[in-house]
Amino acid sequence: MTDAKEYGRALFLITEEDSVSDKVRLDVQSAESAIKANPEYVKIIDSPALPKSERVELIDKAFGSLDARLVNLLKILAENRSFYLFEKAARAYYAFYDESRGIVRVEAVTAVPLTKEQTAALERKLREKQRGVYVISNTVDPSILGGIKLRYSGFQLDGSVKTRLDKFEEALKSTVI
Repeated sequence: MTDAKEYGRALFLITEEDSVSDKVRLDVQSAESAIKANPEYVKIIDSPALPKSERVELIDKAFGSLDARLVNLLKILAENRSFYLFEKAARAYYAFYDESRGIVRVEAVTAVPLTKEQTAALERKLREKQRGVYVISNTVDPSILGGIKLRYSGFQLDGSVKTRLDKFEEALKSTVI
């Protein structure tokens, strides 16, 4: 059985080869939104009680207006009763898409929402370290007290006040008097 990442990679390579990956990215988002809005749909499509031909027909009815390459992927997943893998395949597609265009998605976790100026300054600072297009999303978590945690490209940089206080507390506990 092929894993979800390979499905996403295959879809990306095909759409990139045909120069339609920008359009298909939007279609993947549409399909993903529709599926998330109707979680029972996955169970129906993956049900062994539903004949393969009916599963494919349901895909055509629900997603027939989207790009044919994407619809074919959805049909393959449905035929194999692996439709539940679509969300992971979509994430893989987005990752390959972003990587090919130098887009780095950054999650900035802060105690209070970042202002536009702070977001722009953070983007400039990141670009100084490495070229690329940075797309910053801000998650608010009051438990970090202050500072910032950055998550991107599989890394986490933690400059939060809570982490600093925790490290200070550990250092005090290990101090021999």
